[in-house]
Amino acid sequence: MLIDRRYFRYFDWFSFFITLSLILIGLLFVFSSTYQPDKPYSLFFKKQILGIGFGFVIYFFFCIFDLRRLARWGFWAYFLVLFLLVYTMIGGMVGLGAKRWISLYFVKFQPSELAKLFFPLCIAYFLGEIQSLRNSDTQNLQIKNFVFPLMLLMISFVLILKQPDLGTALIILFSGFIIFWFIGISHEFFLTLALIGLLGAPFFWNVLKPYQQQRVLVLFGYGDTKKERYQIEQSKIAIGSGGIVGKGLLHGTQNKFNFLPEDHTDFIFSVVCEELGFFGALLIILLFSMLFTRIIFIISAAATLFEQIIGIGLLIHILLSFCINLGMVTGVLPTVGIPLPLFSYGLSNLWITLASLGGLNNIAIRRFYY
Repeated sequence: MLIDRRYFRYFDWFSFFITLSLILIGLLFVFSSTYQPDKPYSLFFKKQILGIGFGFVIYFFFCIFDLRRLARWGFWAYFLVLFLLVYTMIGGMVGLGAKRWISLYFVKFQPSELAKLFFPLCIAYFLGEIQSLRNSDTQNLQIKNFVFPLMLLMISFVLILKQPDLGTALIILFSGFIIFWFIGISHEFFLTLALIGLLGAPFFWNVLKPYQQQRVLVLFGYGDTKKERYQIEQSKIAIGSGGIVGKGLLHGTQNKFNFLPEDHTDFIFSVVCEELGFFGALLIILLFSMLFTRIIFIISAAATLFEQIIGIGLLIHILLSFCINLGMVTGVLPTVGIPLPLFSYGLSNLWITLASLGGLNNIAIRRFYY
């Protein structure tokens, strides 16, 4: 473990303070979106505070622990994740029509969130055992080298899709494909996948649940504004009514009069836009952009391909969640239930995001440590 003066010298304070800023702003809007005059500090707000405190313990654990040991643990932990995904389908908690959570009495968590963290560690460890990759030469890698990780990826995708949780399933799938593309899997593989996707579109459409099909149709203007389109219409109203400078903290009408569903979780960015306006939304996007730019620089400067694989995997699920959430609340993408990282209420997503950012800071430290 990295515990000496060099650790603090090489610790990436820039990304840490941006992360801290985003979390505190997010906490402010969890407070705002759940505020009631007779009960200003909601249970959601209190739990989020506790979650943030424990989340930073996780963050620093992933900062200081040896990456190769973490990857080895992550490889075996991923099989536990697959077991938990199967268990969730059988004995998981039902919420909003889906079985996504496992209850530990004092807290509930989503095993699908663990897949975002452990899949990159699992793949980096597995491919690290291949001599050509260990020597940072990916030119000789063939499809057969990816059979095992592809099987793990597809099993994860199907199990999460069956919960059903289409948004998280797609994030896991795209994260895996981006890792494989980065490592050097052949372009023919992706062209074949694209062809299969086009030819199999009717089949995939029928696999979707009726409400998932409806969400896609809403994207193209279908549905009743008081039924199927209600959520996205209220989100657009909240975003547009904020204007340039917003209505002020705790003064968002769509939020306070309960017109906006899931205002403290998936649609928290709509609350930001309504209460802080265009400039507030721009500030949030700028902070996220600075964080992602800094992380990309860290990954590009990583000492080994092993660290770069882990870095890409840990970054991509956060980046995809950010893009999908903003597209979702603005009506550019279908509503798929993806929270805004570091902002939305939800301990599972918060802890996995902080663990991933801690692992990325670990990579930043090791650029100079050896």
